[in-house]
Parts: sequence; C-alpha cells; structure tokens
Amino acid sequence: MFPEWLIFVVMTLSFILAAMWVKWPIGISLIAASIIGALVAGEGFPVRHLIEGTFAYLDPILIISTAMVFMEVLRRSGALGSLSRLIIVKMHRQPFWLLFFITIFIMFPGMITGLSTATVLTTGALVAPALMHLGIPKLKVAAMIAMSAIYGMIAPPINVPAMIIGGGVDMPYIGFELPLIFATFPLAIGVNLGLGYKYVRQVDLEKILPDLEADAFEAYGWRLYSPLILVVVLLLGIRLFPQFFPNLGVPLIFMIGSLAGLFSGKKFNFWKLSHQSLQEALPVIGILMGIGMFIQIMTLTGVRGMLVIGSLSLPTFWRYLGISTMMPLFGAISAYGSASVLGVPFLLAYLGRNEIIVGSALSLISGLGDLMPPTALAGIFAAQVVGEGNYFRVLKYTIIPAIATAAWGIAMIVLANQLGKFL
Repeated sequence: MFPEWLIFVVMTLSFILAAMWVKWPIGISLIAASIIGALVAGEGFPVRHLIEGTFAYLDPILIISTAMVFMEVLRRSGALGSLSRLIIVKMHRQPFWLLFFITIFIMFPGMITGLSTATVLTTGALVAPALMHLGIPKLKVAAMIAMSAIYGMIAPPINVPAMIIGGGVDMPYIGFELPLIFATFPLAIGVNLGLGYKYVRQVDLEKILPDLEADAFEAYGWRLYSPLILVVVLLLGIRLFPQFFPNLGVPLIFMIGSLAGLFSGKKFNFWKLSHQSLQEALPVIGILMGIGMFIQIMTLTGVRGMLVIGSLSLPTFWRYLGISTMMPLFGAISAYGSASVLGVPFLLAYLGRNEIIVGSALSLISGLGDLMPPTALAGIFAAQVVGEGNYFRVLKYTIIPAIATAAWGIAMIVLANQLGKFL
C-alpha cells in the first residue's frame, strides 16, 4: 500500500502527461489518471466507484448541454446580434454606459452556460469588430473579451466551479447569487473601463454600423427577445415567487426557451442546431465526468483527506499564497479540475468562515486558469477573434487584471464572515 502523497503525485503526473504529452482530451486524461490511482493504491479496477464518480456532476452536465442549445438559438434567431446593435446605437454618446452594457452583454453567455469559450465565440465575436472600430487596439479588445469571458463563467446564475466545490463538501448551490455578483461585476466593469474608456469618448457611429449585425428587431419586434424574457422570468420566478412558479429545473427552463426561439425570429433547423451545440459541449461534459471520477478515487484512496489535512496545517500566509498561485496554475489544464482538486480542500480549510463567500472566491480564482498557458482557452480564442496569432501579446494586458482578480478573491476569503452578513 503506497502512501497517500505518492498516490496523489502519480495521479497528478499521469493526468499532466496524458493531457500535455500524449495529447488526450482533458476528460479522458482525468479518467486515465483515476484508474492509475486506483491501481497504485491497491484498489484494483473499482467499477462501482468509477461509474458513481462519472455521474457525480450530472446536474451541471444537463445545465451546460441545454444552455448551449439555448445560446445557439438566441444567436441563430438574430436576438444576440440585434441586442449588441441596440446597445452600441443607444449608448454611443455615453462612454461609461456603453462599456458597462457591452461588458454585461459579453458576459451573458458565460453566465448561463458556465463556459468561458461560449462567451468568446458568441458575444465576444459579435462585438469585437465594433470595439476595434471604436478605436480600441485589438490586443486590448482581446484582453477585454478574455477577462469578460472568465467573469461571465463565474457570474450567476450558472457557475460550474462553484457547483463542483460545493458538491465536494455536500453544500447545495443555493444563495450564491449576490456573492458571485459581488465577486465578478465590479471587476469586469472596472477592467473593461480601464482598458477601453479612453478610446470610446468620441464615437463615430456611422463608421461602425457596417460591422454590426443587421437589426432583426425591425422585422420581428419584441417577439425576437421572447425566449430570453421567458427564461429570465422562469429563473427569477422560482427564486422570488416559489408559491406561483413551479420548480421546473434549470435544464427544462432552457429547453422551453429554446423551443420558444423557433417562433421568435429567423428560421433555423432545430435538430441540426441541437446536434452542433451538443458536439461543442461534449469536451466540457467529458471534463466533468472525468473530474467526478477523479474526486471519487481521491476519496477512496485517502488522497482527498490528505489534501484537507495538508491545507488545514498550512500557515495562513502560505495558504493564501497557495490559493492565489496554485489554483490558477492548475487551472491551465482545467479550471474545473482546479476547482475539484484544490478548491474542495481549501474550502474545507476555511469551514469556520462563511462557506458560500469562500466558495465564490475560490471559484473566481480557479477561473483564472482559462488565461494560463498552455491551454489558455479564453485567451487563445479571444486572440483568434481579433485576428491576433500570438496569444502572449494579449497575455500582457491580462496580467494586471488577473492579479487584481486573485487579490479580490483573497480579500473575499479574509472578510468572508463580514461579507456574509450583507450578501
């Protein structure tokens, strides 16, 4: 029987080698590392634990799958393009509010899918040409999109890293809305104002109109936004007026909104759209299945308990340093993996503080993994959207926002109990 620390090292190295050297998908790499960990620990091939772990995150998997379909429906129907055009046309004389609403608009897909890449490739791609024609340099536009994508992934209502961290300690995903708003919105708005405000004080609307998508609102009116309005009403109604709104579940709500999109705007083939959306979601679904298996084997072999004890025994300063450095670095492989492998033990190390605030802060810091090479999903895709081939030229504009984000997250942990009284 090998010691727990050696099992953890073997599992981690197996994962890194499979993902970075053999070039297997992240989900497959996590599954392989889980099996190797069980074998090294003398547990053989524990089929029950492997299958049980695979379904540990079934709820987030269903949410992501249906949310991806809903986002594609909004894009194909013309609702997203019309909304971006509306924001720029109405706010072009007010630079602060222009950047404010553009930031929220870019974040939106991440807020409902929990994926930074969904944000970059939908709303980020929609507004990138307009932002560059506003005079913002393309490297800063890419940085704005990348950071907004990460904040959108962490913002409510859907935050998969927080779900993973909460699931690891049997904490339901309830009451996270205000803490996650506090964790993300001030940073997102502050970062984008810092990067772009000086360039948008004088906007030539005629110059940028050709880069905006045609306005479908003229043809379809408010019916165009009916799927989005329906989903927002159902999501808020369950929370604010549970006596009047049945709890349909988030996946069903997204599917209702998707079906409503068939009658709201431009026509599209719903079956082809659904197939394409699920194909795009499959890598993330695989990651969540692999993470569930990885955590299950860590628990079976005692590695998870070792990490918790190790986190508890660290001096306060080194624990904060570990959170702000190790979680983003591990997130270079997968932000979800960082949330599960490191976020869960770090949350357990702070059980004396408000767990929802701490979990929100840890999810925020884990999201920075989508900026870290070699994967750097948010950063690399944002660079591609603006036509920049070298991601590292974009990275230099995200360093200060990333440091500020980590510091914000640590401050939330330090002041967790005080923030909990207000949020």
